[in-house]
Amino acid sequence: MSLSARKKEILRAVVIDYVKAAQPVGSRTIARRYKIGLSPATIRNEMADLEEMGYLVQPHTSAGRIPSQKGYRFYVDELMEAEILKDEEKVSIRKVFHDRKLREIEEIIKHTSQLLSSLTNYTSLILGPHLKKSAFKKLQIMPVDMQRGLLVLVTDTGFVKNKLINLPQTLSISELSRIVSYLNSKLKGLTIDRITATLIRELRRDLYFHVKFLEDTFTLLEESLAEDERRVFLGGTTNILNQPEFGDIEKVKALLTLFEQHSLLATLLASPVVGVEGVVIKIGKENVLKEVQECSLVMTTYCLGKEVVGTIGLLGPTRMEYSKTVAVLQHVVNSLQKL
Repeated sequence: MSLSARKKEILRAVVIDYVKAAQPVGSRTIARRYKIGLSPATIRNEMADLEEMGYLVQPHTSAGRIPSQKGYRFYVDELMEAEILKDEEKVSIRKVFHDRKLREIEEIIKHTSQLLSSLTNYTSLILGPHLKKSAFKKLQIMPVDMQRGLLVLVTDTGFVKNKLINLPQTLSISELSRIVSYLNSKLKGLTIDRITATLIRELRRDLYFHVKFLEDTFTLLEESLAEDERRVFLGGTTNILNQPEFGDIEKVKALLTLFEQHSLLATLLASPVVGVEGVVIKIGKENVLKEVQECSLVMTTYCLGKEVVGTIGLLGPTRMEYSKTVAVLQHVVNSLQKL
């Protein structure tokens, strides 16, 4: 059964008011605040119908109503209006992404997660790029002084690994350049999971005259191979404590425990997201993990070039400012991808 225009207007008012005040909403409140041209008695009857249809819930007999999961879903899919960010919010986003010190992908993601949590007061979760699926882009050895050089390994998804190494005094700059060029020719374009232990043994054999000084290079490659788990970056993990829905210590403990389990969080964020620009909103029991089934998760993908490399999400109560959250997420992701 479809909802009449009147019922839609009342449902919208209940959601907006409950999100703001975290208190059950009564018919008199709607009549007074939302000027929809109906008497409290008529609104009360419509709210009773909405409750019977499963869109509203009455937590106590004498109380007003609050949205159900079905009510939130209808609001998000049919009633929610796009929100435009305030100028000061846009400025704060611009400041973070214009920081010239941000070079490495991990550093950028950390700042992004902190920015999202501060703008929304929810918990941000960012699934980083998969290192093993990243392609080797470049190896550099840059002399620091006569005895030492900085070894840098860069992937196409922005991972940068570096290590200070000792350089033999007998090694000339031109010889060092030839060795680096050879390694780049053998490794360039290979995904990290294709740089196998066998390939590393072959490189050791081919460069056996320089094995001692190159050992740090091979060690760095082997460390990259050993990194299997995708990292999840979190921001504002204690923000959930500020929400009145989470006064129950057991609920909070379950969530905080989940925040320490990155493999589970990766599963949560690895849910399919339709379209590069699309935002997915999962409400309550639509989430796969039991610990977050009283929460909502708003998430989208982010790209490097045209390739999707990870997922960004914001986790909060089902009583979430959905329109604001979507606006913040889209603006931040657009800025992140430009950077």
